Amino acid sequence: MSEASVAKRYPEVWRRRSPQETALGWLWTAAIALAAAWSVSALDIEWAFFADAHVQALDLVQRMWPPRWSYLPTIVRPMIETIHIATLGTAIAVVLSVPLAFLSARNTTANGLTWAIGRALLVASRSVNTVIWGLVFVAIFGPGPVAGIAAVAARSVGFLAKLMAEAIEEAERGQIEAVQATGASTAQVYLVAVLPQVMPVLIGTTIYRWDINVRESSVLGFVGAGGIGLYLYASINQFAWQQVLVVLAAILVVVLLSEALSAYVRARIT
Repeated sequence: MSEASVAKRYPEVWRRRSPQETALGWLWTAAIALAAAWSVSALDIEWAFFADAHVQALDLVQRMWPPRWSYLPTIVRPMIETIHIATLGTAIAVVLSVPLAFLSARNTTANGLTWAIGRALLVASRSVNTVIWGLVFVAIFGPGPVAGIAAVAARSVGFLAKLMAEAIEEAERGQIEAVQATGASTAQVYLVAVLPQVMPVLIGTTIYRWDINVRESSVLGFVGAGGIGLYLYASINQFAWQQVLVVLAAILVVVLLSEALSAYVRARIT
């Protein structure tokens, strides 16, 4: 078969995308580039500071080294306090998230109004950063770990309840109907037929959220909500960079341990 006949018979050349899709892709790229350029121009960035940024970074590293390891015994207690804040805040969030999840799931809520209330509570919890919650509860309870525990719980409850509500909505309907057929009350149906199905999701999500809370609790001291953050903030204000490095190293070790523990627990329950 000649080349002309082959070209006539197979005129199309394979392309990953059609011309329309390619043009649309370029339009999206141009739009993203324009949006990024507009955002950068709106921020009024002083580009002159970038000229010696590497010099300043090297100077900061030199100020931090060597670490002042004699400061380590001072931060052991607040580091443990940070872990306690994360743990107790997560535990309180779990208790509060279970009823909120049932309220927010379409197949277990009473009506559209209760569903809207539940969803509004989820959004309110998740839309406020843990540090902002810390400021709020410091104003209520005063400085200390109680404010930190409340802040962690307030931020975590929306996260846990949202994922649990989605699991409730995906629960197998057959088990629920079987329990309902026995004449069980609504509370008994939730306890016997729904909660066991979503329990693996709740446990896995709780471990994951606790891992996150250990990291977030380390900065709550910046707003007076207890933990290691207070010592980190004080060291930065005093320009005690060798102490700052010790605090950062301690936080890094604790975060790595919490990550390893949470990964181990999640692997065991899956």
